[in-house]
Amino acid sequence: MKVLLVAVNAKYIHSNPAVYSLRAYAGEELGQFIEIAEYTINQHTEDILADIYERQPNVIAVSCYLWNISIVEILVRELAKLLPEASIWLGGPEVSYNASDVMRRFEEITGIMIGEGEETFRDLCVFYAAQNHLISNIGEANHQNEEGFSELSGILGIAYRGKSGRTVLSQPRGLTDLNKIPFLYNDDLFPVFENRIVYYESSRGCPFSCSYCLSSIDKSVRFRDIELVKRELRFFLDRRVPQVKFVDRTFNCSHEHALGIWTFLKENDNGITNFHFEIAADLLNGEELALLHSLRPGLIQLEIGVQSTNTETIREIRRSMDFDRLSVVVKRIQAGHNIHEHLDLIAGLPFEDYKTFIQSFNDVMSLEPEQMQLGFLKVLKGSFLHENVERYGIACMDVPPYEVLYTKWISYKELRKLKAVEEMVELYYNSCQFHHALTLLKQKFEDFYSMYESIAEFYRDEGHAVMNPSRIRRYEILLEFVQKRVRSDSAFSDSMREALTLDLYLREKVKNRPEFCMELNAYKDIFRRWYGREAKEHRYLSDYKLYNAKQIASMTHIEIVGGRMLLFDYMNRNPLTKDARIVEIEEDYGEME
Repeated sequence: MKVLLVAVNAKYIHSNPAVYSLRAYAGEELGQFIEIAEYTINQHTEDILADIYERQPNVIAVSCYLWNISIVEILVRELAKLLPEASIWLGGPEVSYNASDVMRRFEEITGIMIGEGEETFRDLCVFYAAQNHLISNIGEANHQNEEGFSELSGILGIAYRGKSGRTVLSQPRGLTDLNKIPFLYNDDLFPVFENRIVYYESSRGCPFSCSYCLSSIDKSVRFRDIELVKRELRFFLDRRVPQVKFVDRTFNCSHEHALGIWTFLKENDNGITNFHFEIAADLLNGEELALLHSLRPGLIQLEIGVQSTNTETIREIRRSMDFDRLSVVVKRIQAGHNIHEHLDLIAGLPFEDYKTFIQSFNDVMSLEPEQMQLGFLKVLKGSFLHENVERYGIACMDVPPYEVLYTKWISYKELRKLKAVEEMVELYYNSCQFHHALTLLKQKFEDFYSMYESIAEFYRDEGHAVMNPSRIRRYEILLEFVQKRVRSDSAFSDSMREALTLDLYLREKVKNRPEFCMELNAYKDIFRRWYGREAKEHRYLSDYKLYNAKQIASMTHIEIVGGRMLLFDYMNRNPLTKDARIVEIEEDYGEME
Protein backbone atom coordinates (compact mmCIF):
# COMPACT_ATOMS: atom_id res chain seq x y z
CA MET A 1 0.00 0.00 0.00
CA LYS A 2 1.17 3.51 -0.80
CA VAL A 3 -0.57 6.67 0.35
CA LEU A 4 0.52 9.81 -1.47
CA LEU A 5 0.00 13.23 0.11
CA VAL A 6 -0.06 15.83 -2.69
CA ALA A 7 0.58 19.56 -2.26
CA VAL A 8 0.48 22.08 -5.11
CA ASN A 9 2.09 25.26 -3.81
CA ALA A 10 1.86 28.79 -5.20
CA LYS A 11 5.64 29.14 -5.57
CA TYR A 12 8.72 26.95 -5.30
CA ILE A 13 9.94 28.82 -2.20
CA HIS A 14 6.70 27.85 -0.41
CA SER A 15 6.17 24.58 1.38
CA ASN A 16 2.99 22.96 2.65
CA PRO A 17 3.16 22.31 6.40
CA ALA A 18 -0.25 20.61 6.31
CA VAL A 19 0.90 17.49 4.46
CA TYR A 20 3.95 17.13 6.70
CA SER A 21 1.72 17.49 9.76
CA LEU A 22 -0.61 14.78 8.47
CA ARG A 23 2.23 12.34 7.94
CA ALA A 24 3.83 13.13 11.29
CA TYR A 25 0.54 12.63 13.14
CA ALA A 26 -0.07 9.28 11.43
CA GLY A 27 2.93 7.89 13.31
CA GLU A 28 5.91 5.74 12.38
CA GLU A 29 4.05 2.49 11.74
CA LEU A 30 1.67 4.10 9.26
CA GLY A 31 4.32 6.52 8.04
CA GLN A 32 6.18 3.76 6.25
CA PHE A 33 3.30 3.65 3.75
CA ILE A 34 3.05 7.44 3.27
CA GLU A 35 4.91 9.59 0.72
CA ILE A 36 4.76 13.36 0.16
CA ALA A 37 4.85 14.99 -3.28
CA GLU A 38 5.05 18.78 -3.57
CA TYR A 39 4.57 20.68 -6.83
CA THR A 40 3.81 24.28 -7.83
CA ILE A 41 1.02 25.88 -9.83
CA ASN A 42 3.67 26.97 -12.35
CA GLN A 43 4.52 23.41 -13.36
CA HIS A 44 2.93 21.81 -16.39
CA THR A 45 -0.08 19.75 -15.36
CA GLU A 46 1.15 16.93 -17.57
CA ASP A 47 4.41 16.77 -15.61
CA ILE A 48 2.58 16.60 -12.29
CA LEU A 49 0.32 13.84 -13.60
CA ALA A 50 3.30 11.88 -14.90
CA ASP A 51 5.14 12.11 -11.59
CA ILE A 52 2.13 10.97 -9.58
CA TYR A 53 1.54 8.11 -12.02
CA GLU A 54 5.17 6.95 -11.74
CA ARG A 55 4.76 6.73 -7.94
CA GLN A 56 1.79 4.32 -8.39
CA PRO A 57 -0.11 5.27 -5.22
CA ASN A 58 -3.10 3.32 -3.96
CA VAL A 59 -4.50 6.30 -2.09
CA ILE A 60 -4.07 9.94 -3.15
CA ALA A 61 -4.82 12.75 -0.68
CA VAL A 62 -4.65 16.29 -2.07
CA SER A 63 -4.40 19.51 -0.06
CA CYS A 64 -6.81 22.08 -1.54
CA TYR A 65 -6.54 25.86 -1.28
CA LEU A 66 -7.73 28.96 -3.07
CA TRP A 67 -4.59 29.20 -5.19
CA ASN A 68 -4.45 25.58 -6.38
CA ILE A 69 -8.02 24.30 -6.61
CA SER A 70 -8.27 24.92 -10.37
CA ILE A 71 -5.24 22.69 -11.00
CA VAL A 72 -6.44 20.15 -8.45
CA GLU A 73 -9.73 19.80 -10.35
CA ILE A 74 -7.83 18.94 -13.51
CA LEU A 75 -5.56 16.51 -11.68
CA VAL A 76 -8.46 14.70 -10.05
CA ARG A 77 -10.22 14.03 -13.34
CA GLU A 78 -7.09 12.89 -15.16
CA LEU A 79 -5.75 10.78 -12.28
CA ALA A 80 -9.03 8.86 -12.22
CA LYS A 81 -8.27 7.83 -15.80
CA LEU A 82 -4.60 7.00 -15.22
CA LEU A 83 -5.01 5.30 -11.84
CA PRO A 84 -8.61 4.01 -11.84
CA GLU A 85 -8.04 1.72 -8.84
CA ALA A 86 -6.67 4.50 -6.62
CA SER A 87 -8.81 6.15 -3.96
CA ILE A 88 -8.75 9.94 -4.22
CA TRP A 89 -9.33 12.11 -1.14
CA LEU A 90 -9.41 15.89 -0.90
CA GLY A 91 -8.94 18.09 2.15
CA GLY A 92 -8.28 21.70 3.09
CA PRO A 93 -10.27 24.94 3.39
CA GLU A 94 -11.33 25.07 -0.26
CA VAL A 95 -13.35 21.84 -0.03
CA SER A 96 -14.27 21.56 3.66
CA TYR A 97 -17.12 24.07 3.72
CA ASN A 98 -19.11 22.71 0.78
CA ALA A 99 -18.03 19.06 0.84
CA SER A 100 -21.34 17.74 -0.47
CA ASP A 101 -21.24 20.11 -3.45
CA VAL A 102 -17.66 19.12 -4.24
CA MET A 103 -18.59 15.43 -4.08
CA ARG A 104 -21.45 16.01 -6.55
CA ARG A 105 -19.18 18.00 -8.86
CA PHE A 106 -16.44 15.39 -8.94
CA GLU A 107 -17.62 11.84 -9.32
CA GLU A 108 -13.97 10.78 -9.48
CA ILE A 109 -13.16 11.42 -5.81
CA THR A 110 -13.67 8.90 -3.02
CA GLY A 111 -14.22 11.42 -0.27
CA ILE A 112 -13.29 14.61 1.52
CA MET A 113 -11.60 15.20 4.87
CA ILE A 114 -13.53 18.02 6.53
CA GLY A 115 -11.83 20.52 8.83
CA GLU A 116 -8.61 19.77 10.71
CA GLY A 117 -7.10 16.72 9.11
CA GLU A 118 -4.49 15.14 11.36
CA GLU A 119 -6.73 12.66 13.22
CA THR A 120 -8.96 12.08 10.22
CA PHE A 121 -6.06 11.27 7.92
CA ARG A 122 -4.60 8.89 10.48
CA ASP A 123 -7.91 7.05 10.71
CA LEU A 124 -8.13 6.82 6.92
CA CYS A 125 -4.66 5.31 6.82
CA VAL A 126 -5.74 2.78 9.44
CA PHE A 127 -8.79 1.96 7.32
CA TYR A 128 -6.77 1.30 4.16
CA ALA A 129 -3.99 -0.52 5.99
CA ALA A 130 -6.56 -2.80 7.62
CA GLN A 131 -8.17 -3.48 4.24
CA ASN A 132 -4.77 -4.60 2.99
CA HIS A 133 -4.11 -6.62 6.16
CA LEU A 134 -0.96 -4.63 6.81
CA ILE A 135 -1.59 -3.62 10.42
CA SER A 136 -3.98 -4.45 13.21
CA ASN A 137 -5.40 -2.83 16.30
CA ILE A 138 -4.01 0.70 15.80
CA GLY A 139 -5.88 3.33 17.74
CA GLU A 140 -9.41 3.22 19.06
CA ALA A 141 -12.62 4.42 17.41
CA ASN A 142 -16.24 3.48 16.95
CA HIS A 143 -16.98 0.75 14.40
CA GLN A 144 -13.37 -0.44 14.51
CA ASN A 145 -12.71 -4.17 14.56
CA GLU A 146 -9.51 -6.02 15.34
CA GLU A 147 -8.16 -5.18 11.89
CA GLY A 148 -8.89 -1.44 12.02
CA PHE A 149 -11.88 0.49 10.66
CA SER A 150 -14.21 -1.91 8.91
CA GLU A 151 -16.23 0.88 7.29
CA LEU A 152 -15.72 4.53 6.42
CA SER A 153 -18.76 5.33 8.54
CA GLY A 154 -16.63 4.78 11.61
CA ILE A 155 -14.34 7.69 10.73
CA LEU A 156 -15.31 11.12 12.02
CA GLY A 157 -15.10 14.28 9.91
CA ILE A 158 -15.40 12.93 6.38
CA ALA A 159 -17.73 12.99 3.39
CA TYR A 160 -17.79 9.81 1.30
CA ARG A 161 -19.96 7.90 -1.16
CA GLY A 162 -22.38 5.43 0.32
CA LYS A 163 -23.35 2.17 -1.30
CA SER A 164 -26.09 3.96 -3.24
CA GLY A 165 -23.54 6.43 -4.57
CA ARG A 166 -25.01 9.31 -2.58
CA THR A 167 -22.78 11.46 -0.41
CA VAL A 168 -22.68 10.54 3.27
CA LEU A 169 -21.43 12.93 5.94
CA SER A 170 -20.03 11.23 9.02
CA GLN A 171 -20.23 12.78 12.46
CA PRO A 172 -18.11 15.95 12.83
CA ARG A 173 -14.72 15.67 14.42
CA GLY A 174 -13.73 17.78 17.39
CA LEU A 175 -10.75 20.13 17.46
CA THR A 176 -7.27 18.68 17.67
CA ASP A 177 -5.08 19.08 20.73
CA LEU A 178 -2.08 20.96 19.28
CA ASN A 179 0.27 19.45 21.85
CA LYS A 180 -0.38 16.00 20.38
CA ILE A 181 0.84 17.00 16.93
CA PRO A 182 4.47 15.94 16.46
CA PHE A 183 7.10 18.48 15.41
CA LEU A 184 7.16 18.52 11.61
CA TYR A 185 10.90 18.88 11.10
CA ASN A 186 13.95 16.69 11.71
CA ASP A 187 17.50 16.53 10.37
CA ASP A 188 16.66 13.82 7.83
CA LEU A 189 13.77 15.85 6.41
CA PHE A 190 15.20 19.33 6.74
CA PRO A 191 17.25 19.35 3.48
CA VAL A 192 13.89 19.34 1.66
CA PHE A 193 13.30 22.90 2.94
CA GLU A 194 16.62 24.36 1.83
CA ASN A 195 15.98 27.67 -0.01
CA ARG A 196 12.28 27.45 0.90
CA ILE A 197 10.17 29.21 3.51
CA VAL A 198 9.91 27.27 6.76
CA TYR A 199 6.49 27.53 8.42
CA TYR A 200 5.67 26.99 12.07
CA GLU A 201 2.39 26.87 14.00
CA SER A 202 2.12 27.75 17.69
CA SER A 203 -1.66 28.35 17.76
CA ARG A 204 -4.82 27.66 15.78
CA GLY A 205 -7.99 29.66 15.49
CA CYS A 206 -8.67 33.38 15.80
CA PRO A 207 -10.54 35.34 18.50
CA PHE A 208 -11.97 37.79 15.96
CA SER A 209 -14.97 37.51 13.62
CA CYS A 210 -13.88 39.28 10.43
CA SER A 211 -16.64 38.59 7.93
CA TYR A 212 -14.32 37.96 4.96
CA CYS A 213 -12.22 35.33 6.73
CA LEU A 214 -12.89 31.63 7.22
CA SER A 215 -11.19 31.78 10.61
CA SER A 216 -14.26 33.63 11.84
CA ILE A 217 -16.26 30.39 11.63
CA ASP A 218 -14.32 28.83 14.49
CA LYS A 219 -13.29 31.34 17.15
CA SER A 220 -11.77 28.70 19.42
CA VAL A 221 -8.11 29.62 19.86
CA ARG A 222 -5.76 26.86 20.98
CA PHE A 223 -2.09 27.24 21.88
CA ARG A 224 0.78 24.82 21.71
CA ASP A 225 2.47 24.48 25.09
CA ILE A 226 5.06 27.24 25.43
CA GLU A 227 7.82 24.92 26.62
CA LEU A 228 7.21 22.65 23.64
CA VAL A 229 7.32 25.69 21.35
CA LYS A 230 10.66 26.78 22.81
CA ARG A 231 12.23 23.38 22.23
CA GLU A 232 11.04 23.35 18.64
CA LEU A 233 12.19 26.91 17.93
CA ARG A 234 15.63 25.95 19.22
CA PHE A 235 15.79 23.41 16.39
CA PHE A 236 15.60 26.27 13.87
CA LEU A 237 18.01 28.46 15.81
CA ASP A 238 20.61 25.71 16.16
CA ARG A 239 20.51 25.13 12.40
CA ARG A 240 20.64 28.86 11.63
CA VAL A 241 17.57 28.75 9.39
CA PRO A 242 17.29 32.09 7.48
CA GLN A 243 13.57 32.63 8.14
CA VAL A 244 10.74 30.96 10.03
CA LYS A 245 7.22 32.16 9.27
CA PHE A 246 4.59 31.67 11.97
CA VAL A 247 1.20 30.80 10.47
CA ASP A 248 -0.75 31.80 13.61
CA ARG A 249 -3.73 33.91 12.54
CA THR A 250 -3.29 36.54 15.30
CA PHE A 251 -0.06 35.71 17.05
CA ASN A 252 -0.41 38.22 19.89
CA CYS A 253 -4.02 37.51 20.87
CA SER A 254 -2.53 36.08 24.07
CA HIS A 255 -0.08 38.50 25.68
CA GLU A 256 1.50 35.75 27.79
CA HIS A 257 2.03 33.48 24.79
CA ALA A 258 3.53 36.22 22.58
CA LEU A 259 5.72 37.64 25.33
CA GLY A 260 7.04 34.20 26.20
CA ILE A 261 8.07 33.41 22.62
CA TRP A 262 9.58 36.84 21.90
CA THR A 263 11.55 36.72 25.16
CA PHE A 264 12.88 33.28 24.25
CA LEU A 265 13.94 34.48 20.80
CA LYS A 266 15.74 37.46 22.31
CA GLU A 267 17.62 35.29 24.81
CA ASN A 268 18.56 32.70 22.18
CA ASP A 269 19.14 34.91 19.13
CA ASN A 270 21.72 33.36 16.80
CA GLY A 271 22.27 36.60 14.88
CA ILE A 272 20.88 35.16 11.63
CA THR A 273 17.38 33.69 11.85
CA ASN A 274 14.42 35.97 11.17
CA PHE A 275 10.92 35.20 12.50
CA HIS A 276 7.76 36.49 10.81
CA PHE A 277 4.54 37.10 12.79
CA GLU A 278 1.04 38.24 11.83
CA ILE A 279 -0.25 40.45 14.65
CA ALA A 280 -2.97 42.89 15.68
CA ALA A 281 -0.84 45.95 16.44
CA ASP A 282 -3.48 47.70 18.53
CA LEU A 283 -3.36 44.81 21.03
CA LEU A 284 0.33 45.34 21.88
CA ASN A 285 0.89 46.60 25.42
CA GLY A 286 3.75 48.58 26.92
CA GLU A 287 5.66 45.51 28.10
CA GLU A 288 5.57 43.94 24.65
CA LEU A 289 6.62 47.17 22.94
CA ALA A 290 9.56 47.56 25.31
CA LEU A 291 10.65 44.00 24.54
CA LEU A 292 10.29 44.54 20.79
CA HIS A 293 12.54 47.61 20.99
CA SER A 294 15.24 45.51 22.62
CA LEU A 295 15.48 42.92 19.84
CA ARG A 296 18.30 42.65 17.33
CA PRO A 297 17.50 44.52 14.11
CA GLY A 298 16.11 41.93 11.73
CA LEU A 299 15.34 39.27 14.36
CA ILE A 300 11.60 39.55 13.75
CA GLN A 301 9.25 41.14 11.23
CA LEU A 302 5.59 41.98 11.73
CA GLU A 303 2.65 41.76 9.34
CA ILE A 304 -0.17 44.03 10.48
CA GLY A 305 -3.65 43.82 8.96
CA VAL A 306 -5.34 47.22 8.68
CA GLN A 307 -7.72 46.35 5.79
CA SER A 308 -9.50 49.73 5.97
CA THR A 309 -9.50 52.93 8.00
CA ASN A 310 -13.16 53.66 7.21
CA THR A 311 -15.04 53.23 10.50
CA GLU A 312 -18.26 52.11 8.75
CA THR A 313 -16.36 49.40 6.90
CA ILE A 314 -14.54 48.19 10.01
CA ARG A 315 -17.82 47.95 11.91
CA GLU A 316 -19.64 46.19 9.06
CA ILE A 317 -16.98 43.51 8.55
CA ARG A 318 -17.06 42.85 12.29
CA ARG A 319 -13.39 43.58 12.66
CA SER A 320 -11.83 44.71 15.92
CA MET A 321 -9.31 47.44 15.08
CA ASP A 322 -8.61 50.87 16.56
CA PHE A 323 -6.69 52.69 13.82
CA ASP A 324 -5.69 55.60 16.04
CA ARG A 325 -4.21 53.17 18.55
CA LEU A 326 -2.69 51.11 15.71
CA SER A 327 -1.01 54.22 14.27
CA VAL A 328 0.57 55.09 17.60
CA VAL A 329 1.85 51.54 18.03
CA VAL A 330 3.23 51.36 14.47
CA LYS A 331 5.17 54.57 15.03
CA ARG A 332 6.46 53.34 18.39
CA ILE A 333 7.70 50.14 16.75
CA GLN A 334 9.40 52.16 14.01
CA ALA A 335 11.16 54.30 16.61
CA GLY A 336 13.26 51.26 17.48
CA HIS A 337 14.64 51.05 13.89
CA ASN A 338 14.88 47.29 14.30
CA ILE A 339 11.67 45.69 13.00
CA HIS A 340 10.37 45.35 9.44
CA GLU A 341 6.67 46.26 9.26
CA HIS A 342 4.28 45.04 6.57
CA LEU A 343 0.78 46.66 6.55
CA ASP A 344 -2.21 45.30 4.60
CA LEU A 345 -5.27 46.86 2.95
CA ILE A 346 -8.23 45.14 1.23
CA ALA A 347 -10.16 46.83 -1.59
CA GLY A 348 -13.81 45.95 -2.23
CA LEU A 349 -15.07 45.67 1.35
CA PRO A 350 -18.62 46.79 2.28
CA PHE A 351 -19.16 50.55 2.68
CA GLU A 352 -15.74 51.26 1.11
CA ASP A 353 -16.13 53.38 -2.00
CA TYR A 354 -13.37 54.72 -4.22
CA LYS A 355 -13.00 57.92 -2.23
CA THR A 356 -12.87 56.28 1.18
CA PHE A 357 -10.41 53.65 -0.07
CA ILE A 358 -8.09 56.40 -1.28
CA GLN A 359 -8.27 57.79 2.25
CA SER A 360 -7.44 54.35 3.66
CA PHE A 361 -4.52 54.12 1.24
CA ASN A 362 -3.16 57.52 2.25
CA ASP A 363 -3.67 56.79 5.94
CA VAL A 364 -1.60 53.63 5.74
CA MET A 365 1.11 55.07 3.48
CA SER A 366 1.53 58.00 5.85
CA LEU A 367 2.70 55.48 8.46
CA GLU A 368 5.63 54.63 6.15
CA PRO A 369 5.82 50.87 6.67
CA GLU A 370 8.61 48.95 4.94
CA GLN A 371 5.93 47.33 2.76
CA MET A 372 2.24 47.95 2.05
CA GLN A 373 0.14 45.24 0.44
CA LEU A 374 -2.91 46.39 -1.47
CA GLY A 375 -5.06 43.27 -1.74
CA PHE A 376 -8.48 42.72 -3.28
CA LEU A 377 -11.42 41.08 -1.55
CA LYS A 378 -11.75 37.34 -2.06
CA VAL A 379 -15.32 36.20 -1.40
CA LEU A 380 -14.56 32.89 0.29
CA LYS A 381 -17.27 30.26 0.36
CA GLY A 382 -18.42 29.71 3.91
CA SER A 383 -17.57 33.19 5.11
CA PHE A 384 -20.19 35.60 6.46
CA LEU A 385 -19.46 37.89 3.52
CA HIS A 386 -20.23 35.12 1.05
CA GLU A 387 -23.59 34.57 2.70
CA ASN A 388 -24.43 38.28 2.27
CA VAL A 389 -23.28 39.04 -1.28
CA GLU A 390 -26.76 40.13 -2.38
CA ARG A 391 -27.14 42.46 0.57
CA TYR A 392 -23.83 44.13 -0.29
CA GLY A 393 -24.33 44.06 -4.04
CA ILE A 394 -21.09 42.14 -4.43
CA ALA A 395 -20.24 40.50 -7.73
CA CYS A 396 -17.16 38.28 -7.75
CA MET A 397 -15.46 35.82 -10.07
CA ASP A 398 -17.10 32.40 -10.12
CA VAL A 399 -13.71 30.72 -10.31
CA PRO A 400 -10.89 30.86 -7.76
CA PRO A 401 -9.71 33.08 -6.22
CA TYR A 402 -13.31 34.48 -6.25
CA GLU A 403 -12.01 38.03 -6.42
CA VAL A 404 -14.45 40.94 -6.21
CA LEU A 405 -15.54 42.52 -9.51
CA TYR A 406 -17.64 45.32 -8.07
CA THR A 407 -19.85 46.13 -5.10
CA LYS A 408 -22.69 48.48 -4.23
CA TRP A 409 -20.06 51.08 -3.36
CA ILE A 410 -17.21 50.62 -5.85
CA SER A 411 -17.32 49.90 -9.58
CA TYR A 412 -15.29 47.51 -11.70
CA LYS A 413 -13.67 50.49 -13.45
CA GLU A 414 -12.58 51.93 -10.10
CA LEU A 415 -11.19 48.60 -8.96
CA ARG A 416 -9.20 48.42 -12.20
CA LYS A 417 -7.65 51.76 -11.29
CA LEU A 418 -6.72 50.37 -7.90
CA LYS A 419 -5.16 47.35 -9.63
CA ALA A 420 -2.90 49.64 -11.63
CA VAL A 421 -1.94 51.54 -8.48
CA GLU A 422 -1.21 48.25 -6.71
CA GLU A 423 1.23 47.32 -9.48
CA MET A 424 3.11 50.60 -9.04
CA VAL A 425 3.23 50.14 -5.28
CA GLU A 426 4.76 46.71 -5.80
CA LEU A 427 7.31 47.96 -8.34
CA TYR A 428 8.41 51.12 -6.60
CA TYR A 429 7.45 51.08 -2.93
CA ASN A 430 7.51 47.45 -1.83
CA SER A 431 10.75 46.76 -3.67
CA CYS A 432 12.42 49.17 -1.19
CA GLN A 433 14.66 50.30 -4.05
CA PHE A 434 13.36 53.83 -4.66
CA HIS A 435 13.11 55.41 -1.21
CA HIS A 436 14.97 58.67 -1.94
CA ALA A 437 13.38 59.13 -5.37
CA LEU A 438 9.83 58.57 -4.07
CA THR A 439 10.40 60.86 -1.10
CA LEU A 440 11.51 63.61 -3.48
CA LEU A 441 8.71 62.94 -5.96
CA LYS A 442 6.03 63.07 -3.24
CA GLN A 443 6.72 66.82 -2.89
CA LYS A 444 5.03 67.33 -6.27
CA PHE A 445 1.77 65.58 -5.35
CA GLU A 446 -1.12 66.28 -3.03
CA ASP A 447 -1.05 62.80 -1.51
CA PHE A 448 0.47 59.33 -1.89
CA TYR A 449 -2.39 57.91 -3.94
CA SER A 450 -2.30 60.62 -6.61
CA MET A 451 1.42 60.02 -7.05
CA TYR A 452 1.08 56.28 -7.68
CA GLU A 453 -2.03 56.84 -9.79
CA SER A 454 -0.09 59.26 -12.02
CA ILE A 455 2.80 56.82 -12.41
CA ALA A 456 0.32 54.06 -13.32
CA GLU A 457 -1.31 56.27 -15.95
CA PHE A 458 2.14 57.06 -17.39
CA TYR A 459 2.94 53.35 -17.69
CA ARG A 460 -0.37 52.79 -19.47
CA ASP A 461 -0.12 55.77 -21.82
CA GLU A 462 3.50 55.09 -22.77
CA GLY A 463 2.96 51.36 -23.18
CA HIS A 464 5.60 50.38 -20.63
CA ALA A 465 5.57 46.76 -19.53
CA VAL A 466 4.86 46.42 -15.83
CA MET A 467 6.58 43.04 -15.75
CA ASN A 468 9.78 44.28 -17.43
CA PRO A 469 12.52 42.27 -15.68
CA SER A 470 15.10 45.07 -15.98
CA ARG A 471 15.50 46.90 -12.68
CA ILE A 472 17.49 49.68 -14.37
CA ARG A 473 14.58 50.29 -16.73
CA ARG A 474 12.30 51.07 -13.79
CA TYR A 475 14.67 53.84 -12.74
CA GLU A 476 14.77 55.21 -16.27
CA ILE A 477 10.97 55.19 -16.57
CA LEU A 478 10.59 57.07 -13.30
CA LEU A 479 12.92 59.78 -14.59
CA GLU A 480 10.98 59.90 -17.87
CA PHE A 481 7.81 60.32 -15.83
CA VAL A 482 9.29 63.32 -14.03
CA GLN A 483 10.47 64.89 -17.27
CA LYS A 484 7.17 64.38 -19.15
CA ARG A 485 4.43 64.52 -16.52
CA VAL A 486 5.67 66.45 -13.48
CA ARG A 487 5.72 70.22 -13.42
CA SER A 488 9.30 70.92 -12.46
CA ASP A 489 12.40 72.81 -13.49
CA SER A 490 15.81 71.48 -14.46
CA ALA A 491 16.97 71.70 -10.85
CA PHE A 492 14.28 69.24 -9.75
CA SER A 493 15.14 66.92 -12.63
CA ASP A 494 18.80 66.98 -11.56
CA SER A 495 17.77 66.25 -7.99
CA MET A 496 15.75 63.28 -9.23
CA ARG A 497 18.79 61.97 -11.12
CA GLU A 498 20.82 62.15 -7.92
CA ALA A 499 18.08 60.47 -5.89
CA LEU A 500 17.80 57.66 -8.44
CA THR A 501 21.58 57.25 -8.46
CA LEU A 502 21.62 57.05 -4.69
CA ASP A 503 18.83 54.46 -4.63
CA LEU A 504 20.47 52.42 -7.37
CA TYR A 505 23.86 52.06 -5.72
CA LEU A 506 22.40 51.48 -2.27
CA ARG A 507 21.42 48.03 -3.52
CA GLU A 508 24.32 46.97 -5.69
CA LYS A 509 27.37 48.01 -7.61
CA VAL A 510 25.92 47.82 -11.11
CA LYS A 511 28.20 46.75 -13.94
CA ASN A 512 26.68 48.98 -16.63
CA ARG A 513 26.28 52.53 -15.38
CA PRO A 514 22.93 54.07 -16.51
CA GLU A 515 22.87 57.28 -18.53
CA PHE A 516 20.99 59.20 -15.82
CA CYS A 517 23.99 58.90 -13.49
CA MET A 518 26.62 61.64 -13.36
CA GLU A 519 29.75 61.11 -15.48
CA LEU A 520 32.64 60.13 -13.15
CA ASN A 521 35.62 59.88 -15.53
CA ALA A 522 37.11 63.04 -14.08
CA TYR A 523 37.17 61.45 -10.62
CA LYS A 524 38.73 58.09 -11.48
CA ASP A 525 42.26 59.04 -10.41
CA ILE A 526 40.94 60.60 -7.21
CA PHE A 527 39.04 57.41 -6.38
CA ARG A 528 42.06 55.22 -7.20
CA ARG A 529 44.32 57.23 -4.87
CA TRP A 530 41.68 57.20 -2.15
CA TYR A 531 41.41 53.38 -2.26
CA GLY A 532 45.20 53.12 -2.14
CA ARG A 533 45.34 55.21 1.01
CA GLU A 534 42.33 53.47 2.59
CA ALA A 535 43.96 50.05 2.07
CA LYS A 536 46.83 51.28 4.27
CA GLU A 537 45.02 53.41 6.87
CA HIS A 538 41.49 51.87 7.07
CA ARG A 539 39.98 55.12 8.27
CA TYR A 540 36.52 54.32 6.89
CA LEU A 541 36.48 50.57 6.25
CA SER A 542 37.81 48.78 9.31
CA ASP A 543 36.16 45.51 8.17
CA TYR A 544 38.31 45.40 5.03
CA LYS A 545 41.77 45.05 6.60
CA LEU A 546 42.38 41.71 4.86
CA TYR A 547 41.87 43.21 1.39
CA ASN A 548 44.08 45.25 -0.91
CA ALA A 549 43.06 48.46 -2.69
CA LYS A 550 41.85 46.70 -5.83
CA GLN A 551 39.74 44.25 -3.86
CA ILE A 552 38.21 46.99 -1.72
CA ALA A 553 37.33 48.96 -4.86
CA SER A 554 35.53 45.92 -6.30
CA MET A 555 33.57 45.37 -3.08
CA THR A 556 32.48 48.99 -2.57
CA HIS A 557 31.51 52.01 -4.68
CA ILE A 558 32.19 55.74 -4.56
CA GLU A 559 29.65 58.18 -5.97
CA ILE A 560 29.41 61.96 -6.19
CA VAL A 561 25.91 62.98 -5.08
CA GLY A 562 24.97 66.61 -4.46
CA GLY A 563 28.62 67.60 -4.35
CA ARG A 564 29.33 65.00 -1.66
CA MET A 565 31.67 62.05 -2.04
CA LEU A 566 29.76 59.01 -0.78
CA LEU A 567 31.14 55.55 -0.13
CA PHE A 568 28.77 52.55 -0.46
CA ASP A 569 29.84 49.69 1.82
CA TYR A 570 28.18 46.48 0.56
CA MET A 571 29.66 44.29 3.27
CA ASN A 572 27.53 46.09 5.85
CA ARG A 573 23.83 46.49 5.10
CA ASN A 574 20.72 47.73 6.85
CA PRO A 575 19.04 44.53 8.16
CA LEU A 576 15.56 45.90 7.38
CA THR A 577 16.02 47.48 3.94
CA LYS A 578 19.17 45.61 2.78
CA ASP A 579 20.63 48.98 1.74
CA ALA A 580 24.41 49.33 1.81
CA ARG A 581 25.95 51.40 4.56
CA ILE A 582 26.80 54.91 3.31
CA VAL A 583 29.82 56.83 4.56
CA GLU A 584 30.58 60.39 3.51
CA ILE A 585 34.24 60.86 2.66
CA GLU A 586 35.10 64.17 4.24
CA GLU A 587 38.54 64.86 2.74
CA ASP A 588 38.91 67.68 0.25
CA TYR A 589 39.20 66.34 -3.28
CA GLY A 590 42.34 68.38 -3.71
CA GLU A 591 44.11 66.41 -1.03
CA MET A 592 43.82 63.31 -3.14
CA GLU A 593 45.03 64.83 -6.42
